[in-house]
Amino acid sequence: METRDCLKSRRSIRRFTDQTVTDEMLLELLEAVRWAPSWANTQCWELIIVREPASKQKLADLLEENNPAFKGVLEAPVVFVICARRGLAGFKKGETTTNKGDWFMFDIGIAAQNLCLAAWDLGLGTVHVGNYDHARVDEFLGLPAGVESVEIIPAGFPAKEGKAPPRKPLDEFVFNERYGQKLNGLNS
Repeated sequence: METRDCLKSRRSIRRFTDQTVTDEMLLELLEAVRWAPSWANTQCWELIIVREPASKQKLADLLEENNPAFKGVLEAPVVFVICARRGLAGFKKGETTTNKGDWFMFDIGIAAQNLCLAAWDLGLGTVHVGNYDHARVDEFLGLPAGVESVEIIPAGFPAKEGKAPPRKPLDEFVFNERYGQKLNGLNS
């Protein structure tokens, strides 16, 4: 699949079939994460792969009430919990180097999107899940100090096709030279 096609066609999938995600596919997804760019190549991500039904049930139970990904976490053959090792990204000699502080959210976002795009390319669906009780998930998974969960990504073969949500036209968020100056000549 061409990269631009993958970017435009990927959808959030919250319902999955019971078809197995092979070890080869799993390895492809992990490689996609491994090759994600990161601040000073710190690679602050750490992943936990969850496949046991009881563990998936516990994760689903820790989602915020009425989270639309609840069934997806239960149904997906594989669930990734993407974690961050804090204090690496955005730091030099132990000090933050920008006014944004720890850069882990940016790096984790890139790694997670790499995983989701690679999954789509393999025919798998995914959804980014961030609305859950992070402290209780961290405790359940036994995360050490300095490591925390950032998001949960269920992955599997889609049970139904996702629909594209509307997108803003370019002229609503792209400016020329300075904020507020409309970009002329490009159509969205």
